[in-house]
Amino acid sequence: MTTPKNSLTPGLVSNLQQVLLSRKPISGDQEDDSTKPSSSADDFSKPIILVTNSDGIQSPGLSCLVDALVSDGAYNVFVAAPQSDKTMSGHSLSLKDTVEVASVEVNGAIAFEVSGTPADCVSLALSGVLFSWSRPLLVISGINRGSSCGRHMFYSGGIAGARESLFNGIPSISISLNWLKDESVESHFKDAVTVSLPIITAAIRDIEKGIFPKGFLLDIEVPKAPLSNKGIKITKRSLWRSSLCWQAKSGARTQAASRFGGGHLGIGLQFAQLSRDASAAGAARRFTTQQKDVEVVESVGGAGKSEFKRTVKYYRAEIVDKELEEADEDLDYVALQNGFVSVSPLFASVHIDSESETVTAALNWISSALLAAQQ
Repeated sequence: MTTPKNSLTPGLVSNLQQVLLSRKPISGDQEDDSTKPSSSADDFSKPIILVTNSDGIQSPGLSCLVDALVSDGAYNVFVAAPQSDKTMSGHSLSLKDTVEVASVEVNGAIAFEVSGTPADCVSLALSGVLFSWSRPLLVISGINRGSSCGRHMFYSGGIAGARESLFNGIPSISISLNWLKDESVESHFKDAVTVSLPIITAAIRDIEKGIFPKGFLLDIEVPKAPLSNKGIKITKRSLWRSSLCWQAKSGARTQAASRFGGGHLGIGLQFAQLSRDASAAGAARRFTTQQKDVEVVESVGGAGKSEFKRTVKYYRAEIVDKELEEADEDLDYVALQNGFVSVSPLFASVHIDSESETVTAALNWISSALLAAQQ
Protein backbone atom coordinates (compact mmCIF):
# COMPACT_ATOMS: atom_id res chain seq x y z
CA MET A 1 0.00 0.00 0.00
CA THR A 2 1.28 3.47 -0.86
CA THR A 3 1.19 6.19 1.74
CA PRO A 4 -0.66 9.38 0.67
CA LYS A 5 1.73 12.25 0.07
CA ASN A 6 1.50 15.04 2.67
CA SER A 7 0.71 18.27 0.80
CA LEU A 8 1.36 20.46 3.86
CA THR A 9 4.73 22.12 4.29
CA PRO A 10 6.81 21.06 7.34
CA GLY A 11 6.56 24.60 8.77
CA LEU A 12 2.76 24.58 8.59
CA VAL A 13 2.60 21.10 10.14
CA SER A 14 4.80 22.30 13.00
CA ASN A 15 2.58 25.35 13.58
CA LEU A 16 -0.56 23.22 13.61
CA GLN A 17 1.00 20.83 16.12
CA GLN A 18 1.88 23.74 18.41
CA VAL A 19 -1.66 25.11 18.19
CA LEU A 20 -3.20 21.72 18.98
CA LEU A 21 -0.87 21.15 21.93
CA SER A 22 -1.61 24.60 23.35
CA ARG A 23 -5.39 24.16 23.25
CA LYS A 24 -7.19 23.56 26.53
CA PRO A 25 -10.42 21.59 26.76
CA ILE A 26 -13.41 23.68 27.78
CA SER A 27 -15.70 22.05 30.27
CA GLY A 28 -18.47 23.29 32.52
CA ASP A 29 -18.07 26.93 33.43
CA GLN A 30 -14.40 27.12 32.45
CA GLU A 31 -13.65 30.33 30.60
CA ASP A 32 -12.72 30.09 26.93
CA ASP A 33 -9.38 31.85 26.58
CA SER A 34 -9.24 31.44 22.83
CA THR A 35 -10.58 34.93 22.25
CA LYS A 36 -7.96 36.55 24.48
CA PRO A 37 -4.52 37.58 23.28
CA SER A 38 -1.64 35.32 24.12
CA SER A 39 0.33 36.35 27.18
CA SER A 40 3.01 33.69 27.11
CA ALA A 41 5.69 36.37 27.32
CA ASP A 42 4.27 37.84 30.52
CA ASP A 43 6.58 37.90 33.54
CA PHE A 44 4.65 39.44 36.39
CA SER A 45 7.74 39.68 38.56
CA LYS A 46 8.62 42.75 36.49
CA PRO A 47 6.76 46.08 36.58
CA ILE A 48 4.07 46.31 33.89
CA ILE A 49 4.27 49.47 31.78
CA LEU A 50 1.51 50.37 29.32
CA VAL A 51 2.46 52.66 26.44
CA THR A 52 0.07 54.59 24.23
CA ASN A 53 0.29 57.75 22.13
CA SER A 54 -1.74 60.09 19.94
CA ASP A 55 0.25 59.91 16.68
CA GLY A 56 -0.51 56.28 15.92
CA ILE A 57 1.11 52.88 16.27
CA GLN A 58 3.72 53.59 13.58
CA SER A 59 4.99 56.77 15.17
CA PRO A 60 8.77 56.92 15.63
CA GLY A 61 8.19 58.55 19.01
CA LEU A 62 6.40 55.47 20.31
CA SER A 63 9.05 53.16 18.85
CA CYS A 64 11.89 55.09 20.49
CA LEU A 65 10.14 55.04 23.87
CA VAL A 66 9.39 51.30 23.73
CA ASP A 67 12.97 50.54 22.63
CA ALA A 68 14.32 52.36 25.68
CA LEU A 69 11.92 50.68 28.10
CA VAL A 70 12.65 47.14 26.88
CA SER A 71 16.40 47.61 26.38
CA ASP A 72 17.55 46.26 29.75
CA GLY A 73 14.67 43.83 30.29
CA ALA A 74 13.63 45.47 33.56
CA TYR A 75 9.99 46.02 32.57
CA ASN A 76 7.13 44.17 30.96
CA VAL A 77 6.06 46.57 28.21
CA PHE A 78 2.65 46.49 26.57
CA VAL A 79 1.36 48.80 23.85
CA ALA A 80 -2.18 49.87 22.96
CA ALA A 81 -2.04 52.72 20.47
CA PRO A 82 -4.33 54.20 17.82
CA GLN A 83 -4.31 52.70 14.36
CA SER A 84 -3.95 56.19 12.85
CA ASP A 85 -3.16 59.74 13.90
CA LYS A 86 -5.48 60.96 16.69
CA THR A 87 -3.45 63.99 17.76
CA MET A 88 -6.37 66.39 18.24
CA SER A 89 -8.98 63.86 19.33
CA GLY A 90 -9.17 65.19 22.89
CA HIS A 91 -10.78 62.86 25.42
CA SER A 92 -13.31 61.43 22.98
CA LEU A 93 -14.48 57.81 23.32
CA SER A 94 -15.93 55.51 20.65
CA LEU A 95 -19.18 54.70 22.44
CA LYS A 96 -21.32 54.11 19.32
CA ASP A 97 -18.73 52.44 17.11
CA THR A 98 -17.26 48.96 17.12
CA VAL A 99 -13.54 49.22 17.76
CA GLU A 100 -11.19 46.99 15.77
CA VAL A 101 -8.09 45.67 17.54
CA ALA A 102 -5.22 43.99 15.71
CA SER A 103 -1.95 42.60 17.02
CA VAL A 104 1.15 44.30 15.65
CA GLU A 105 4.87 43.74 15.96
CA VAL A 106 6.62 46.23 18.20
CA ASN A 107 10.13 45.31 19.27
CA GLY A 108 10.18 43.66 22.72
CA ALA A 109 6.55 44.41 23.59
CA ILE A 110 3.11 42.86 23.26
CA ALA A 111 1.28 45.41 21.13
CA PHE A 112 -2.11 46.12 19.59
CA GLU A 113 -3.35 48.82 17.25
CA VAL A 114 -6.82 50.12 18.01
CA SER A 115 -9.20 51.84 15.59
CA GLY A 116 -10.09 54.37 18.25
CA THR A 117 -8.72 57.28 20.25
CA PRO A 118 -5.91 57.26 22.83
CA ALA A 119 -8.57 57.34 25.56
CA ASP A 120 -10.16 54.27 23.93
CA CYS A 121 -6.79 52.51 23.92
CA VAL A 122 -6.14 53.07 27.61
CA SER A 123 -9.71 52.32 28.67
CA LEU A 124 -9.68 49.08 26.68
CA ALA A 125 -6.30 48.03 28.08
CA LEU A 126 -7.39 48.70 31.67
CA SER A 127 -10.66 46.82 31.21
CA GLY A 128 -8.95 43.44 31.39
CA VAL A 129 -10.32 42.17 28.06
CA LEU A 130 -7.25 42.99 25.98
CA PHE A 131 -4.36 41.85 28.17
CA SER A 132 -4.10 39.26 30.94
CA TRP A 133 -3.84 42.07 33.50
CA SER A 134 -5.99 45.11 34.21
CA ARG A 135 -3.72 47.31 36.32
CA PRO A 136 -0.25 48.28 35.10
CA LEU A 137 2.24 50.00 37.35
CA LEU A 138 2.42 53.04 35.06
CA VAL A 139 0.88 54.34 31.84
CA ILE A 140 3.04 56.46 29.53
CA SER A 141 1.64 58.40 26.59
CA GLY A 142 4.34 59.36 24.12
CA ILE A 143 6.56 60.42 22.71
CA ASN A 144 3.87 62.61 21.14
CA ARG A 145 4.64 64.92 18.24
CA GLY A 146 3.88 68.58 19.01
CA SER A 147 3.53 70.32 22.35
CA SER A 148 0.47 70.05 24.58
CA CYS A 149 1.11 73.25 26.52
CA GLY A 150 -1.57 75.59 27.82
CA ARG A 151 -5.09 75.03 26.57
CA HIS A 152 -3.85 72.46 24.09
CA MET A 153 -4.25 69.91 26.87
CA PHE A 154 -8.00 69.96 26.11
CA TYR A 155 -7.41 69.13 22.44
CA SER A 156 -4.53 66.73 22.99
CA GLY A 157 -5.15 63.04 22.44
CA GLY A 158 -1.81 62.33 24.13
CA ILE A 159 -2.80 64.09 27.33
CA ALA A 160 -6.19 62.33 27.18
CA GLY A 161 -4.53 58.91 27.14
CA ALA A 162 -2.66 59.73 30.33
CA ARG A 163 -5.75 61.38 31.85
CA GLU A 164 -7.86 58.26 31.23
CA SER A 165 -5.32 56.37 33.32
CA LEU A 166 -5.56 59.03 36.03
CA PHE A 167 -9.35 58.61 36.06
CA ASN A 168 -8.76 54.93 36.78
CA GLY A 169 -6.41 55.63 39.67
CA ILE A 170 -3.22 54.58 37.86
CA PRO A 171 -0.14 56.85 37.72
CA SER A 172 0.57 58.23 34.26
CA ILE A 173 2.97 60.39 32.30
CA SER A 174 2.42 62.28 29.06
CA ILE A 175 5.52 63.22 27.05
CA SER A 176 5.46 65.58 24.06
CA LEU A 177 8.20 66.86 21.78
CA ASN A 178 7.92 70.44 20.52
CA TRP A 179 8.14 69.40 16.87
CA LEU A 180 8.81 72.28 14.48
CA LYS A 181 8.41 71.95 10.73
CA ASP A 182 11.67 72.20 8.78
CA GLU A 183 13.67 72.16 12.03
CA SER A 184 12.90 68.92 13.86
CA VAL A 185 14.24 65.55 12.73
CA GLU A 186 13.24 62.00 13.63
CA SER A 187 16.30 61.47 15.86
CA HIS A 188 14.90 64.12 18.21
CA PHE A 189 12.35 61.56 19.39
CA LYS A 190 15.17 59.37 20.66
CA ASP A 191 16.76 62.41 22.30
CA ALA A 192 13.43 63.24 23.97
CA VAL A 193 13.39 59.74 25.46
CA THR A 194 16.90 60.26 26.81
CA VAL A 195 15.82 63.49 28.50
CA SER A 196 12.62 61.97 29.94
CA LEU A 197 13.97 58.61 31.08
CA PRO A 198 15.36 59.77 34.49
CA ILE A 199 11.91 61.11 35.43
CA ILE A 200 10.23 57.91 34.24
CA THR A 201 12.69 55.81 36.26
CA ALA A 202 12.11 57.93 39.38
CA ALA A 203 8.35 57.56 39.03
CA ILE A 204 8.56 53.77 38.63
CA ARG A 205 10.87 53.51 41.64
CA ASP A 206 8.59 55.50 43.93
CA ILE A 207 5.40 53.83 42.68
CA GLU A 208 6.94 50.47 43.59
CA LYS A 209 7.86 51.84 47.01
CA GLY A 210 4.32 53.14 47.49
CA ILE A 211 5.44 56.73 48.02
CA PHE A 212 4.37 58.21 44.67
CA PRO A 213 1.64 60.83 45.30
CA LYS A 214 -1.85 60.16 43.97
CA GLY A 215 -4.30 62.33 42.07
CA PHE A 216 -2.17 63.81 39.27
CA LEU A 217 -0.41 63.00 36.02
CA LEU A 218 2.99 64.25 34.91
CA ASP A 219 3.14 66.32 31.73
CA ILE A 220 6.64 66.52 30.25
CA GLU A 221 7.16 68.97 27.39
CA VAL A 222 10.51 68.58 25.61
CA PRO A 223 11.97 71.48 23.57
CA LYS A 224 12.76 71.22 19.86
CA ALA A 225 16.43 70.33 20.38
CA PRO A 226 16.16 67.96 23.37
CA LEU A 227 19.87 67.41 24.08
CA SER A 228 20.53 71.17 23.93
CA ASN A 229 17.95 71.97 26.60
CA LYS A 230 18.80 74.56 29.24
CA GLY A 231 17.57 72.39 32.10
CA ILE A 232 14.35 71.02 33.57
CA LYS A 233 11.86 73.46 35.03
CA ILE A 234 8.71 72.92 37.09
CA THR A 235 6.08 75.03 35.36
CA LYS A 236 2.57 76.33 35.73
CA ARG A 237 -0.15 75.87 33.15
CA SER A 238 -0.40 78.76 30.73
CA LEU A 239 -3.43 79.97 28.79
CA TRP A 240 -1.59 79.73 25.49
CA ARG A 241 -3.13 78.07 22.49
CA SER A 242 -2.69 78.24 18.75
CA SER A 243 -5.67 79.16 16.60
CA LEU A 244 -7.54 77.07 14.05
CA CYS A 245 -7.83 78.45 10.54
CA TRP A 246 -10.49 76.80 8.35
CA GLN A 247 -9.59 76.62 4.68
CA ALA A 248 -12.13 75.88 1.94
CA LYS A 249 -11.25 72.82 -0.13
CA SER A 250 -12.53 71.90 -3.58
CA GLY A 251 -13.41 68.44 -4.86
CA ALA A 252 -14.62 65.35 -3.06
CA ARG A 253 -13.70 64.64 0.52
CA THR A 254 -10.70 62.33 0.84
CA GLN A 255 -9.68 60.29 3.80
CA ALA A 256 -6.55 61.74 5.38
CA ALA A 257 -3.71 59.33 5.99
CA SER A 258 -1.63 59.27 9.15
CA ARG A 259 1.52 61.38 9.18
CA PHE A 260 3.44 58.18 9.80
CA GLY A 261 1.65 56.01 7.25
CA GLY A 262 -0.63 54.40 9.83
CA GLY A 263 -3.86 55.74 8.40
CA HIS A 264 -4.83 52.46 6.74
CA LEU A 265 -8.11 50.84 7.66
CA GLY A 266 -8.18 47.33 9.06
CA ILE A 267 -9.84 44.72 6.88
CA GLY A 268 -12.99 44.74 9.01
CA LEU A 269 -13.32 48.50 8.73
CA GLN A 270 -12.61 48.32 4.99
CA PHE A 271 -15.59 46.00 4.52
CA ALA A 272 -17.70 48.27 6.70
CA GLN A 273 -16.68 51.29 4.61
CA LEU A 274 -17.42 49.43 1.37
CA SER A 275 -20.83 48.49 2.73
CA ARG A 276 -21.60 52.09 3.65
CA ASP A 277 -20.40 53.32 0.24
CA ALA A 278 -22.52 50.71 -1.54
CA SER A 279 -25.57 51.65 0.53
CA ALA A 280 -25.04 55.33 -0.22
CA ALA A 281 -24.64 54.62 -3.95
CA GLY A 282 -27.79 52.49 -3.96
CA ALA A 283 -29.74 55.19 -2.16
CA ALA A 284 -28.53 57.78 -4.67
CA ARG A 285 -29.67 55.61 -7.60
CA ARG A 286 -33.08 55.07 -6.01
CA PHE A 287 -33.44 58.78 -5.35
CA THR A 288 -32.56 59.60 -8.99
CA THR A 289 -35.04 57.02 -10.26
CA GLN A 290 -37.74 58.34 -7.99
CA GLN A 291 -37.09 61.88 -9.17
CA LYS A 292 -37.75 60.84 -12.77
CA ASP A 293 -41.15 59.45 -11.80
CA VAL A 294 -42.23 62.35 -9.62
CA GLU A 295 -44.96 64.58 -10.95
CA VAL A 296 -44.68 68.11 -9.61
CA VAL A 297 -48.04 69.25 -8.24
CA GLU A 298 -48.46 72.88 -7.34
CA SER A 299 -50.02 73.32 -3.93
CA VAL A 300 -51.99 76.32 -2.87
CA GLY A 301 -50.62 76.13 0.62
CA GLY A 302 -47.07 76.00 -0.71
CA ALA A 303 -47.46 78.80 -3.23
CA GLY A 304 -44.40 80.99 -3.46
CA LYS A 305 -42.24 78.52 -1.54
CA SER A 306 -38.94 77.85 -3.33
CA GLU A 307 -37.55 74.33 -3.63
CA PHE A 308 -34.70 73.58 -1.21
CA LYS A 309 -31.40 72.82 -2.89
CA ARG A 310 -28.79 71.00 -0.81
CA THR A 311 -25.24 72.25 -1.15
CA VAL A 312 -22.08 70.52 0.05
CA LYS A 313 -18.83 72.28 0.91
CA TYR A 314 -15.50 71.01 2.22
CA TYR A 315 -13.18 72.64 4.76
CA ARG A 316 -9.98 71.64 6.47
CA ALA A 317 -8.64 73.06 9.72
CA GLU A 318 -5.04 74.21 9.90
CA ILE A 319 -3.19 75.22 13.04
CA VAL A 320 -1.72 78.72 13.10
CA ASP A 321 0.69 79.51 15.93
CA LYS A 322 -0.06 82.64 17.90
CA GLU A 323 2.49 85.05 19.25
CA LEU A 324 3.33 84.56 22.91
CA GLU A 325 1.65 87.21 25.04
CA GLU A 326 2.45 85.92 28.54
CA ALA A 327 5.85 86.79 29.96
CA ASP A 328 6.00 84.68 33.15
CA GLU A 329 9.04 82.42 32.71
CA ASP A 330 7.48 79.75 34.93
CA LEU A 331 4.64 79.10 32.47
CA ASP A 332 4.90 75.88 30.47
CA TYR A 333 4.90 77.38 26.98
CA VAL A 334 7.33 80.17 27.90
CA ALA A 335 9.77 77.68 29.42
CA LEU A 336 9.49 75.44 26.36
CA GLN A 337 10.12 78.32 23.94
CA ASN A 338 13.12 79.35 26.02
CA GLY A 339 14.68 75.91 25.63
CA PHE A 340 13.74 74.33 28.97
CA VAL A 341 12.11 70.96 29.56
CA SER A 342 8.75 71.79 31.12
CA VAL A 343 7.41 69.46 33.82
CA SER A 344 4.01 70.19 35.32
CA PRO A 345 1.37 68.23 37.23
CA LEU A 346 -2.11 67.94 35.75
CA PHE A 347 -5.15 67.04 37.81
CA ALA A 348 -8.52 65.47 37.15
CA SER A 349 -10.18 68.83 37.87
CA VAL A 350 -9.00 72.15 36.47
CA HIS A 351 -10.54 73.90 39.47
CA ILE A 352 -8.33 72.28 42.09
CA ASP A 353 -7.06 74.56 44.85
CA SER A 354 -3.41 75.39 44.26
CA GLU A 355 -2.84 75.13 48.00
CA SER A 356 -4.43 71.70 48.34
CA GLU A 357 -2.55 68.70 49.69
CA THR A 358 -2.72 66.98 46.29
CA VAL A 359 -1.03 69.88 44.51
CA THR A 360 1.57 70.31 47.25
CA ALA A 361 2.43 66.61 47.26
CA ALA A 362 2.74 66.55 43.47
CA LEU A 363 5.05 69.58 43.37
CA ASN A 364 7.19 68.25 46.21
CA TRP A 365 7.63 64.93 44.45
CA ILE A 366 8.58 66.58 41.15
CA SER A 367 11.11 68.78 42.95
CA SER A 368 12.75 65.84 44.70
CA ALA A 369 12.75 63.70 41.54
CA LEU A 370 14.39 66.43 39.49
CA LEU A 371 16.96 67.07 42.20
CA ALA A 372 17.83 63.38 42.34
CA ALA A 373 18.04 63.15 38.54
CA GLN A 374 20.54 66.01 38.38
CA GLN A 375 22.89 64.50 40.97
